[in-house]
Amino acid sequence: MRHVSLDRIIGVGAIVVCAISPLLFGNYFVTTTLTTTLYLGIAAASLIFLSAYGGMVSLTQVALAGIAGFTYGNLVGTGGSKGMNLGLSPWLGILFGLLIATGIGLLFGLIASRSVGIYFLMITLVFSVIVYYFFGQVTQLSGFGGVQVNRLPGVMGDPAVHPYRLFYVTFGCALCVYALIRFIVRTPFGLAFQGVRDEPVRMASLGYAVPIHRTLAFGLAAFIAAISGLLSAWSDGIVAPSSIDLNHTIDVLVIAVLGGLLRIEGAWVGAFVFVVINNYIQDYLGSYGDRIRTVVGLIFLVIVLAAPAGLMGLWERATRGLAGRRGGPAGPSLESAAEQGA
Repeated sequence: MRHVSLDRIIGVGAIVVCAISPLLFGNYFVTTTLTTTLYLGIAAASLIFLSAYGGMVSLTQVALAGIAGFTYGNLVGTGGSKGMNLGLSPWLGILFGLLIATGIGLLFGLIASRSVGIYFLMITLVFSVIVYYFFGQVTQLSGFGGVQVNRLPGVMGDPAVHPYRLFYVTFGCALCVYALIRFIVRTPFGLAFQGVRDEPVRMASLGYAVPIHRTLAFGLAAFIAAISGLLSAWSDGIVAPSSIDLNHTIDVLVIAVLGGLLRIEGAWVGAFVFVVINNYIQDYLGSYGDRIRTVVGLIFLVIVLAAPAGLMGLWERATRGLAGRRGGPAGPSLESAAEQGA
């Protein structure tokens, strides 16, 4: 109970700090570091949802996010933007971006739902590569250097005049995604999905359609990834094939593993660490700044070796150790769950 209470206190504290961050931190930290952390965390949360509750590690989340971004850019763009330049309402762009990305996610999930383990991982990697090369070669949809996203929904106004509105929209989306996942996993569908993760053969014998559960869960994860894709496009002002390449696909996987593949909170913890490394440590590398991925890889290796459950596993180990010294119950840990899953 002490462990859970401490988690909640720190979680509420982090939310409060984010909510008032424009009063505490500089413009760059809020509009770049925190905003990037939040939308990358949403993408990683879609991956962790599939991994933690379904045993499915997907490498398609960045591609699905890119589909939503490209859809928005093509539908909303005007004559000064590369792509289809249909000039539709930004709200229609949001709607179609979410629908198309979710629909393609359901199709991908239907194809991959009968595979497990390394086979599922490789199939989703193939999907990611297909999407990357599709937009790389169909320049009518992606341009030669990407599609500019220069029209945002009216609620965000002009980023130059209202620099914090996008941050608060991203912050609100992150909270909604977290609440949605926590709600879904407690519904009958979510509980059945976890049963499919643990005992697929037994669940099938009880009458549950295992492939359908996996497909629907993949579609939900695609919807969450699409939200991240829209936020990323608004933040960067452009969506390009290079933003959904293999490097970015691996980045989201690294973020999820850094934070912890067994807890949704780890998505934003890993994203914050990843963004801080990229934005700040790179400055200290000087002429070796192009080797930042080597630094990230070394940190990733150390954390994985020290804690199979990521940073959230280290945190749980520390809090449970403190509770044990005070005479509290130890109970099972994320570390043991991660080691059993491995």
